[in-house]
Amino acid sequence: MITIASLSIGQKGKIKDFPVDELPLKLLEMGCLPENEVELLQKAPFDDPLYLKINGSYVSIRKEMAKKIEIELL
Repeated sequence: MITIASLSIGQKGKIKDFPVDELPLKLLEMGCLPENEVELLQKAPFDDPLYLKINGSYVSIRKEMAKKIEIELL
């Protein structure tokens, strides 16, 4: 299973699946939905948190949360 946490900087993917009950509502509101594109822009020191562009929104999420969002590489 490929997740957002496994992306390299600059890589893009399409969100496939995630546990809806474990994702914060704010992420869903900002476009973290199936079939939306995600790009890893930057990693903080020690690779946590991750700075992403999801469907035109810029979001920072913890690596632990990123491991729960399954993607398909583009």
